[in-house]
Amino acid sequence: MSVLRPLDKLPGLDSATILLVGAEDAQLQQLADSMLKEDCASQLKVHLARSLPLPTNVSRPRIDLIVFVVNLHSKYSLQVTEESLHHVDTSFFLGKVCFLATGAGQENHCSIHRHTIAKLAHTYRSPLLFCDLEVESFRATIAQRLVRMLQICAGHVPGVSAVNLLSLLRSSESPSLEDL
Repeated sequence: MSVLRPLDKLPGLDSATILLVGAEDAQLQQLADSMLKEDCASQLKVHLARSLPLPTNVSRPRIDLIVFVVNLHSKYSLQVTEESLHHVDTSFFLGKVCFLATGAGQENHCSIHRHTIAKLAHTYRSPLLFCDLEVESFRATIAQRLVRMLQICAGHVPGVSAVNLLSLLRSSESPSLEDL
């Protein structure tokens, strides 16, 4: 069992790599395509995985941001995410992991409640984004946001680090009842 560590590889000069992990191949590919259309000052690399761990015999660049994509219409999607989290080193959770819940717009068809994925994100102290990847405009907006987060996590935005980003995203959330 291999654990994915953020500093296993040296950073690429002027490149940023994101890993999209999720059970829905078509949605991941559409999101990756939307991200590659975004204007990015650095070389953008998008890798897709159905689950972790990644194969060890494959050469890959350093991963700057991991996004776990959970389809709220599929319990299997949540299961894949929960199992994959065990293969991520804890230092990745210092601003280099994000959860993306999709399908929240059709709440009557959801088999996973929003609170479940919010609790998972809270447990791992990672940001949670909601988006309906089926809608082109929403997909483009979330792609733009992920590219900006990736640039920060890769260290290409002066004065802002992944930990700063994490604290900014956490402070914008309203406190839960348990935190009060």
